[in-house]
Amino acid sequence: MGTPETLEPLLDPVTAVQRLIDQFDQRGVIIGGVAVSLLGQPRLTADADAMLLLSFDELPQLLDLAQAQGLTPRISDVIPFARQSRVVLLKHEASGINVDISLGLLPFEVEAVERSREYQAGALRLRLPTPEDLIILKAVAHRPKDMLDIASIIAVQSNLDQKRIAFWVQQFADLLEMPELWDDIEKLLRSQ
Repeated sequence: MGTPETLEPLLDPVTAVQRLIDQFDQRGVIIGGVAVSLLGQPRLTADADAMLLLSFDELPQLLDLAQAQGLTPRISDVIPFARQSRVVLLKHEASGINVDISLGLLPFEVEAVERSREYQAGALRLRLPTPEDLIILKAVAHRPKDMLDIASIIAVQSNLDQKRIAFWVQQFADLLEMPELWDDIEKLLRSQ
C-alpha cells in the first residue's frame, strides 16, 4: 500500500510518534486522521494523534524520549495538563505539526492496543488499531468529522466485526448515558 498524498506533510511527525511507540514496547497505536486515511478513505489532517498505555509515572520518560524524536511540549505545564486530561500536547519542531498523545487506561483501550497491527504504507511502518477499534474510538468522540470518518472506514472495510463494534459502543453509550452513540453507529453499519 502506498502512502496517501494527504499524509505526505505528516511523514516525519508520524514517524517520530511511531518511534515512541516502538520505545514503549508497542504499547500504543496511531489514531486520528492518519489511521482513518489508511484504514478508510484518505482525508486531510493537520496533526498526528496516538494513544499510549502509560502511567502518570512514565510521563517524564515519555517527554525525554519525545524530545529525542524532535517532539517538544506545546504548553509549559504539559505534565499537570496530562494528569488532568490524559493527553500529552506535543509539537514536531521541524515541521510545526501538532502531536496529541492520549494516555490509554480503560479496558477497551488496553484491548485495542493488544489487538493492533502493524501496517506498511509506502515508507511508513505504523502500528494502527483494527478498523473496528478505530470505529469505536471515533464513536465515543462522536464529533461530525468522527461520524464522517466512521462512514469512510465502513465504506472501505467489508468484513467488519459488527458484534465487537456493537458491544463496545453500547457499553460506552450506557456509561456516558448517551444512547445516540450506538443509535448513530447502528445506522451507519446498516447502510453498509
